[in-house]
Amino acid sequence: MFDEIALRPCGRPTKSGKPCRAQYSGYGFACKLHTTDHEAGLVRAYEQGLSAGRAEERQAQERSTELHVAHLERQLRELREKLDGATRRFEVAGRQAVTVDGYGYLWEGEGALAVGDRVLLPENYVSALRHGPGPFVGTVTALGTTYDGRLHRIIGRAAQPSGT
Repeated sequence: MFDEIALRPCGRPTKSGKPCRAQYSGYGFACKLHTTDHEAGLVRAYEQGLSAGRAEERQAQERSTELHVAHLERQLRELREKLDGATRRFEVAGRQAVTVDGYGYLWEGEGALAVGDRVLLPENYVSALRHGPGPFVGTVTALGTTYDGRLHRIIGRAAQPSGT
């Protein structure tokens, strides 16, 4: 491919009959002076086709990449669900385990908690910085937890916001 666009002499006969020594490169047939209108049209058509083919190839590669990424994301989601199912604990030492805003807690109060319940949580270092000192309110986001460390206890149920 690079041979056809390298610098080369025209070679077409001049008015004196000698070969033209003008150098040209690209997909043409001769230098600009000796290229016919028909040849120039062929070169334009070739370049347009080449450009269109490259654009189609780019689009095909993008579609292929998107499909590959979607497939990998689906595999990752399935593996996470499988791992979650294997490690999720719904009860610890006879207490209900729940996930509240991404963190595992234990509930030992009256009645089971459900997703969406608002609960009062004990102060910790981060909550003191975010919410100020004292207990703070969180929302149950999942039943059970995959955290396998020590779990803190939920203090109690929090009042539901007005309007719900």
